[in-house]
Amino acid sequence: MNLLFLIASRWFRSKRSTRFISLISSITVGGIALGVAVVLIALTILRGFDLAISEKIISLDAHIVISGFSDKNLPNPGGAEKKIDRRMGEHILEISPFIRKSMILRSKMGSEGISVSGVELSGDNFRIGKYIVEKNIDNNNSWQEGLLVGKRLAEKLNISLNDKIILIGLRNDQPPGYNNPPLVKQLKVTAIYESGMAEYDEMNVYAGMNILRSLYDMNDEVSGFNVRLSDPMKADSLRQVLQSSLGYPFYVRTIFDIHKNIFTWIELQKAPIPLILGLIILVSAFNIVGTVLTVVLEKTTSIGILKSLGLKSTGIVGIFLFNGIILCLWGLLIGNGIALLFSYLQSEFHLIPLPANVYFISYVPIDILPVNYLLVSSITFVVSMLTSFIPAYIASKLKPVNALRFG
Repeated sequence: MNLLFLIASRWFRSKRSTRFISLISSITVGGIALGVAVVLIALTILRGFDLAISEKIISLDAHIVISGFSDKNLPNPGGAEKKIDRRMGEHILEISPFIRKSMILRSKMGSEGISVSGVELSGDNFRIGKYIVEKNIDNNNSWQEGLLVGKRLAEKLNISLNDKIILIGLRNDQPPGYNNPPLVKQLKVTAIYESGMAEYDEMNVYAGMNILRSLYDMNDEVSGFNVRLSDPMKADSLRQVLQSSLGYPFYVRTIFDIHKNIFTWIELQKAPIPLILGLIILVSAFNIVGTVLTVVLEKTTSIGILKSLGLKSTGIVGIFLFNGIILCLWGLLIGNGIALLFSYLQSEFHLIPLPANVYFISYVPIDILPVNYLLVSSITFVVSMLTSFIPAYIASKLKPVNALRFG
């Protein structure tokens, strides 16, 4: 076995009489390395997108949102909270009521339709707080007395910290008229947040729940409840349990329902990966077949000599299989190295930026999963070995006399 490996490695590294073979071998190794690197980088980026966007959405929104049908207010929030907690107590991390209204925000530079959420601005329930980039620091609690505006919306309407803006909403959720004038309230921008999702920052504004409750004259009513679970993956099954338990007028949705377009987009990005992986492996296999066949043609005389010296057909097959193994392993080693180097540079230095208004994040995310490297390398290696057997078998069938005569 050591002899077969020695012969295969000498043929692979030969630089004198077989420079053409060395060139073809180098091209084959480069092709395998490039293909493996491309697939691994694609898988790493897609996993990074999946985790980054999912984590960001889940951190901004609740796992389950309970609202009223047709966005009607829900009465008796205390009783509803207790009922939800009794039904799924072991699965719930927290329940927090909210008030959410569609309104128009008007500044000196223009106006924009937005969604204003009234929430408790302190404690664990206020998840958007960790994304605040500017806030009024005159008093530790002064920023909670105004509006929390997304950075994207602030830039669009030229809004700065401490600017006064006007909120316009519908009274009684009815079209405005002479007997039903719109609700108007002037508030100060006391904080600006940046979640990294431009579309979210442009559409969502936050305020203390007491501000919206006073504006809309809501006594003990709320728009709904945000429910965070210990395991977000159980949201779909728990949604059905909650909906049947609460009934009308409660409307239960999961984060996957609310942001279905985003999660569908992520899944669509993954769909072409098996096809791309198959095509790249196929190209690598053809490269190896071509290279090993070239070696067979170039080394016909050597094959004849080895067989005349008593080397069996299985030995000839072994030599060329070793040749395929050498080519494949070098390609895998270089390809994995390229993918790891790119992943490290991108994760550390964000070399490739992205338009946040399109991709929800400002740079290409990276998440390395070792099993992807193992899977891609294993599949490539197995397919390469199977295809290497074809020219190896052809070489083993050469007769010594013919090999020496025509070599």
